[in-house]
Amino acid sequence: MTTKETPVIEIRDLHKSYGQLEVLKGVSITAHKGEVISLIGSSGSGKSTLLRCCNLLEDSQQGEVIFNGDAVRWRGEGLGRHPADRAQVIRIRTNLSMVFQQFNLWSHMTILQNVMEAPLTVLRRDRADVEKAARGYLTKVGIGDKCDAYPAQLSGGQQQRAAIARALCMEPTALLFDEPTSALDPELEQEVVKVIKALAEEGRTMLIVTHDMRLAADVSDHVVFLHRGLIEEEGRPDDLFGNPKTERLQQFLSATAPA
Repeated sequence: MTTKETPVIEIRDLHKSYGQLEVLKGVSITAHKGEVISLIGSSGSGKSTLLRCCNLLEDSQQGEVIFNGDAVRWRGEGLGRHPADRAQVIRIRTNLSMVFQQFNLWSHMTILQNVMEAPLTVLRRDRADVEKAARGYLTKVGIGDKCDAYPAQLSGGQQQRAAIARALCMEPTALLFDEPTSALDPELEQEVVKVIKALAEEGRTMLIVTHDMRLAADVSDHVVFLHRGLIEEEGRPDDLFGNPKTERLQQFLSATAPA
């Protein structure tokens, strides 16, 4: 990777408010191809909001969102600012697959149908090609034998792995994970962590919001610690976790360290 490469994701001076509540107060993040960035911080620090603004699920009031060198075009200002180009929004969302804390699988569809749905309806890909890819991704995440099962028949860990396979089947440029393991008990959490680590080793570009400091330390090229809507500290995981410079990060890591 060279510094001359166009970043996959670039966030510049992003501000986001809900009415009078300012959640993001000027945050900048850059993710190059193959880079894994973890966002950590206390509840309410703005990390999930940042991810949703990146994927244009939320409108920001100030700053730039740039995907592969293509800056989002806006109309209006402040709380009235919205993306100006619907086709651009769809293009960006299509290439930034998001995996949520809650699995959001359709209960009336089999796991295979869940994974195939978006490539078929959004991308209008050939059904036979999509089915082959979907089966491959389900095998990749370790649940290839669950194609004909329904979500209610799977454990939480299996459902989250199905959600990851669904995201992969869109063949995205980058993956966004919003607390992918926080709804799982520790044993099932490790199933999902294993998949995320494998994706990192493949060189996937990923932004991960996580409460799991071990996951952030193991898979990240860069870690960002958010506090009250601002970046308090950021850097390589060895530096951030091994030698935190700010008192607030020291307190946070102390509070999240295993007993």
